[in-house]
Amino acid sequence: MSTLSITLGDRRVGTVVRLPDDRITFAFDPAYSNDPDRPTLSLGFKTAQGGLATPRITHTKLAPYFTNLLPEGALRTYLAARVGTKPVRDFPLLAALGSDLPGNVRAIPSGSGPLSEELVQPSASTDRLLKFSLAGVQLKFSALESVAGGLSIPATGEGGNWIIKLPSPTFPQVPTHELVMLELARAIGIPVPETRLVSIDGIEGLPTDIPWQERQALAVRRFDRQEGQRIHTEDFAQVFGRYPDDKYTGASSENIARVLLAERGVEEVLDLVTRLVFTVLIGNGDMHLKNWSLIYRDGRTATLSPAYDYISTIIYMTDDTLGLSIGGSKVMQEIGLDHFAKFADRVGVPSRAVSDRVHDTVTDFKMAWRNLGNYLAQLPAGHVDTMERYFASLALWRVG
Repeated sequence: MSTLSITLGDRRVGTVVRLPDDRITFAFDPAYSNDPDRPTLSLGFKTAQGGLATPRITHTKLAPYFTNLLPEGALRTYLAARVGTKPVRDFPLLAALGSDLPGNVRAIPSGSGPLSEELVQPSASTDRLLKFSLAGVQLKFSALESVAGGLSIPATGEGGNWIIKLPSPTFPQVPTHELVMLELARAIGIPVPETRLVSIDGIEGLPTDIPWQERQALAVRRFDRQEGQRIHTEDFAQVFGRYPDDKYTGASSENIARVLLAERGVEEVLDLVTRLVFTVLIGNGDMHLKNWSLIYRDGRTATLSPAYDYISTIIYMTDDTLGLSIGGSKVMQEIGLDHFAKFADRVGVPSRAVSDRVHDTVTDFKMAWRNLGNYLAQLPAGHVDTMERYFASLALWRVG
């Protein structure tokens, strides 16, 4: 039997246990579950009565909350090789990466039981371990900033306060494109982290076993690491108890809005509306459940986190559907005021307030687009023309 102690900061929350038959259980610590002032691990565990629901026993896979703490795709494969475990197995990967997870949660091996035969020796080609977890599929690393402003990958990969997002091996100049989209969001009042482009050659400690063609990466300040402290966060796949494979199909934008309405009220829903309009306007088809998150700045109260992973996917692929539906549709070009009216009705918020926010956001976006010439000039050739042709096809473009 192998066990992981789950903590929020220094507070013990519960225990994940893997049984000899590969079943995996999670149980809350009674002192945590009985405390009315306990810090929030996840809204996904919250019952209608305010108590805590224990997730069902799983086989091989961890419960969705814990699986969503782990990276996906190429990043998962890469980190699994670095720490010496198989990428298909959740438990040993969480055990290996559990001291530096997103947010303020940790998963620390406890007891004397063996982790398993799956936790093997790291790849002989690695010169050091990188033991951190960042959700998502893009290859990225956690980095520390020096007093002089330089960035370096810590020796173990742990403890960084910046995320270094490396160039895509498939799509050109993604770091530059994402920087411009984030600055566009900032210009219309959407909270986004501090960002900057950095030369790959200037990042100390970056692994040498990753080939890339481009020489610039995107540095994003982590909003879950502030002044040496960890700030708890969770994504909406965790909130809704969906596995990463279901991040496009497990819920709608209205589901997210209902959570925000219950936790924070109408104004938080209107902030979501601003981000939804922006998502449509830039043609971002990748805003799935894992790209919407909550942050718990006081440890208990959920609010929308700063925005992240803003990419105009219509630049790089022909698919023009959204990650999550709005008012029953995922088709970017057809989303209009009528869809946001359906959204308002389904969520239970005033439709006039929603339509006003939609109108204001479109107006602000058009002004920001005109005023960000210096940023737009950084985009690869053809990106601006492609986006402006896309704008003309949108029902929303005719709102503001």
